[in-house]
Amino acid sequence: MRPEVTLAELPLRPELVGEVPYGAPQLDVPVRLNVNENPYPPSPAIIAEMAHAVAAVAADIDRYPDREATALRQALADYLRHGLGVANIWAANGSNEVMTHLLGAFAGPGRRVLTFTPTYSMYPEYARNTHSEYVVVPRRDDYTLTAAEVLAAIAEHQPAVVIITTPNNPTGTTTPLSVIAEVLAGTEAIVIVDEAYQEFARDPEQTALTLLGEFGNLVVSRTMSKAFAFAGGRLGYLAANPAIVDACRIVRLPYHLSAQTQAVALVALAHAEEMLAKVDELRLTRDEMLVRLPQLGVEVIASDANFCLFGRFDDRHDVWQRLLDRGVLVRETGPAGFLRVSVGTPAETEAFYGALAEVLEEIR
Repeated sequence: MRPEVTLAELPLRPELVGEVPYGAPQLDVPVRLNVNENPYPPSPAIIAEMAHAVAAVAADIDRYPDREATALRQALADYLRHGLGVANIWAANGSNEVMTHLLGAFAGPGRRVLTFTPTYSMYPEYARNTHSEYVVVPRRDDYTLTAAEVLAAIAEHQPAVVIITTPNNPTGTTTPLSVIAEVLAGTEAIVIVDEAYQEFARDPEQTALTLLGEFGNLVVSRTMSKAFAFAGGRLGYLAANPAIVDACRIVRLPYHLSAQTQAVALVALAHAEEMLAKVDELRLTRDEMLVRLPQLGVEVIASDANFCLFGRFDDRHDVWQRLLDRGVLVRETGPAGFLRVSVGTPAETEAFYGALAEVLEEIR
């Protein structure tokens, strides 16, 4: 038998040495508010329809699925509206794979990816895994962006791909359409507008989708994991010029979306209104958080997503642990001194408020 070897002894790519796998804690606690999920599962009727759809495709499980996911892409186009069709839509296993396809097609060795921090913690991993140089420029003190600052960063760093996240994760702040349009007009780089949380925005119709007819270098990235309560389904997608979709088709692995994933996602989209029924309630709970957290004595960043960034703590890990000790799991991410809490059910949110009040009393 071969002796066991450690990771450090394996011939890893140099840039992977010392790295650890990405992952938010998945702990079995009463209140899990750390990964921005929609806490309301589908209705029993939709669950039954999903199960039936999986059983139906199981009859052909010996055959490969539709590698182009044509029916699913049409359903996504119908959901997004704005005159989009199959040729404008690409879908993959979560927005993670969508981003990997985009960087595989347009970034890579000798090319740069530019984004603005603080922002989503997976972006540097997408860049690393596609051999792309990752460059970041800080956001303003209020975590917003201006077109002048974005264009200045583009002029300085000459990226092949620019990522603008709105609402931004982990801050929840938005970037106005006027800023995005000015950036698009001022660069030939591929500009990815990551709208993973757009359904939770105060005005969801203020979306970069409205700019697709004007700018051929625009990509709008979305996910079904958040508002659609479909995190376990793993379905991300993008809307863009058909040529950009074709570029993603070049780099995707064959048959990357299983028949089961396509079938269940089609059921979810067929019942979009019901799947999204709790979004308004979650949005109201988010707005209540923005009021109640300051009343407890903490700073909170104005958010348009289904989470809030709150602080500032001298030792945020200690606060995180004290909350966890009370059965409440939040996320230790973002700027120093802050924690991020997802919007939960009324019972979960009240449990969070109660636990936080106790923790603040202890540490003051």
